[in-house]
Amino acid sequence: LQKTLILLQVVLSVVVGKTLMVLFPNAMKRYILKMGEKSRMNRNPKFSYENWGPTFFSFKYLQFVLKVKWKRLEDEAFEGQPAPNTPVVTLGGEVRHVLDFMKDNRPLILNFGSCT
Repeated sequence: LQKTLILLQVVLSVVVGKTLMVLFPNAMKRYILKMGEKSRMNRNPKFSYENWGPTFFSFKYLQFVLKVKWKRLEDEAFEGQPAPNTPVVTLGGEVRHVLDFMKDNRPLILNFGSCT
C-alpha cells in the first residue's frame, strides 16, 4: 500500500512538473535553479542548467525518485519493532546487510564513528 501511494505521489508530481515546464519554461527554470542553490549544485562551474535542468520530471527522474523512496521504506526503524536489514559495504567493498553480522542470540552492537 505504501509503495502504491508513493507511486501515485511521484507520478502526479512528475506530470504536474512536466506540464508546468511546457507551459511556463522560464518560471520553471528559475524554480529549478533556486532548488539547485539549496543543494549547492549551481556552484560547480561545469554544471550548467542546460545539462541537468531538462532532466527534471523526465521518465528517468521518475524511476530514480521511486527507487530512492521505495528503498527508504526498508530503512525505517520503529521502537519495539525489528531493526531494518539495511545494506552496508564492508571494508573490502563487499555489499552485505546489517543482520548478516548477527551471531546466535548475541546482541549486535553498531558503533558509528568517523576519522578525518
